[in-house]
Amino acid sequence: MASTATSGKLAEELAGKRAIVTGAGSGIGRAIAQALARHGVQIAVADLNLAAAEKTATELGQGAKALTIDVRKRESVESAFNEVIKAWGGFDILCANAGVSTMNKAVDLTDEEWDFNFDVNSRGVFLSNQIAVRHFLATGNKGIIVNTASLAAKIGAPLLAHYSASKFAVLGWTQALAREMAPHGIRVNAVCPGFVKTSMQTREIEWEAKLREVTPERVVSDYISQTPLGRLEEPEDVADVVVFLCSNGARFMTGQGINVTGGVYTT
Repeated sequence: MASTATSGKLAEELAGKRAIVTGAGSGIGRAIAQALARHGVQIAVADLNLAAAEKTATELGQGAKALTIDVRKRESVESAFNEVIKAWGGFDILCANAGVSTMNKAVDLTDEEWDFNFDVNSRGVFLSNQIAVRHFLATGNKGIIVNTASLAAKIGAPLLAHYSASKFAVLGWTQALAREMAPHGIRVNAVCPGFVKTSMQTREIEWEAKLREVTPERVVSDYISQTPLGRLEEPEDVADVVVFLCSNGARFMTGQGINVTGGVYTT
């Protein structure tokens, strides 16, 4: 946990900034929104589930705004972002966090599973990043983008081949966009979480248990045994790193895929 002095400095740096966080109705996105809000950032909570977005926005207070967004569709992303621009005059930070998963053996994957993962995880990052960058360039704003990738973006995960491929794409896009935007002072990074305790993980544990023909408890035990720090990851573990990447402390970092895995993967 950050010291009081460090936390105060971050709050001073970030206070008054405006951020859009996609997939912020629950899980990692909700934790990111909360962490940024604690440091004085005004948050647009964007989620496909408007009720979940509204709940998060109400919890945040401080003028937080709830938005419906389907990151698979350009018109939806543009509409949501334009709503923020109209209300606040613009935004400074995009956390492209919306993501999905399904689980299956590679030989049994359907076209629908492949498309669903790529549409949300890869296309969603592409659309939200591109629309944000166009806004930053048009306004001369040296904006910040943080994309949520995954441990599965660094090493292919069994039963998640399609998900891994979609998250590898997120890292490739992040690196390339960062290089293009660097001359404009726009920073683009990604975080790569490990085994995070979210509703998505709860579903994955059940799926994996069935596919491996083991108990859900065995799956959780395996996750923990793979993690040198010896526990499942909390959404807040990811959120604190995102706050750092949005701060001046990360001013010379761009194009990075930061592992937040408890030591599962170190390269």
